[in-house]
This record gives sequence, C-alpha cells and structure tokens, in this order.
Amino acid sequence: MPMQIHVENQIPRSDALLGLIRAEGVHVATEPEGLAEALQQLLAGRQQLPPELEARRQAVRDLLRNGRYKPTGRAKPASEYLLREAQAGGFPRINGPVDVANYISLLHMLPVSLWDLDRAASTRFRFRLGRAGEAYVFNTAGQQIDLTDLIVGCRVDPDSGADEPIVNPVKDSLATKTDATTTRVMACVYAPAAAVSVEALEAICRDFADWLARCGDRVETAWAVLPPEQTVTV
Repeated sequence: MPMQIHVENQIPRSDALLGLIRAEGVHVATEPEGLAEALQQLLAGRQQLPPELEARRQAVRDLLRNGRYKPTGRAKPASEYLLREAQAGGFPRINGPVDVANYISLLHMLPVSLWDLDRAASTRFRFRLGRAGEAYVFNTAGQQIDLTDLIVGCRVDPDSGADEPIVNPVKDSLATKTDATTTRVMACVYAPAAAVSVEALEAICRDFADWLARCGDRVETAWAVLPPEQTVTV
C-alpha cells in the first residue's frame, strides 16, 4: 500500500512554492523510455538560456537569499550546476530517478531535491531555513555544507517530532541519497512564485511524476503543490 507522506512548508517567505512528487516501486537501474532522446535534445538547446529562463534563474537566486546565505559560487542552486555541465558538453548520469530529477531541473531551471524515503525513515517532512550550526555531509569524501539560513527539507522524527535536515536546493545529504536498493523516492521542486505560477508548477509536477512512472513496471506516483505556511499529504 502506498505511503502517506505529510509535508509542511515553514519557509518564512510568501513566495516559496514547493512541488512535491512521490514515487514507489521504482527500479533505479531502469532508464525511462525516451529520456536519453529528451536529454539529448535539451542539452543541444542549453548553450544560452532564453530570457524567460534567465529571469527564472535570477528569481531562484533571490529565493535563496535569506539572512547570511548568498547563492553564489559553490553555494549556487543545483540547477545552475547542471546548466554549467550542459554548456560544457556533459551531463551527470546516475540512475533512473536521479536522471529524471536532473532533466526536470535543467528543463525548467529550478533546483530539485530527490531522496530515498526508506533511508529517511519518516513519513513526515518539514521545509524551513537552516539554523546556525546545522550542517550535513553531502558526498562520499565527507565534505559538509553549512546550512545556516539555507532553505532545507527535514525528516521529522516520528516519536519526538524533532527534525533533521536532509536536502536543500544546492546539495542533498549523502545519508538519504538513492542507491541500488532504492524503491521509494520523494522529490521537491523549489519554485519562486515571482517566476513560476501555481498552475505552471502543477504541470511540472505532473510531468515529473510521468517520467518517474517509467522507472519500473508498476510505479505508483502522486504529486502536490505546497504553498507557504501550509501542509499537504502526498
């Protein structure tokens, strides 16, 4: 039976929209039919951003400017990292669900997080700003990212209610990344309301879910858009 995932948007901004997608029954080794061709076509057209996506890129940076956090250099949104790779003639290929997430991110110039629901070990998640001193390891080399004032997604402990950051629009935590055993994933699309309408984000989530549904023979998907100061079940 599919999980019921409860997500809270506690980001203290009126323009922070979250697109949430759940997929269960995925096979990470399965490449979705048609993705390779879609990626090839997308990469060919990303040498220069059209004005609409350039404006969106700037709006995403504005969304991440909170407190002392400045989205520049290594702290820039993950969607800009993908753009740089695409313009350099490359693109990271990891596994089916991650490749879908990266495709959606580059296509719409919006940062995307993807995590393993079983490794997160919770059905409750909360998005907020990182607190002073919070950090997590994001790669196998043991490197950490400082989360102070950065938008973060947290797993909520089912017993205590305490939360722990596991994802953000720049680098997701190593602890909940997908691996060869992954069958259930959750994704978040971070969208600034100044550049992405609720209706547009709904269409992005629907497309994202459709691609994830191709990562296996019997994949169950669901999606929702989460406005500020609200809670949704996906």
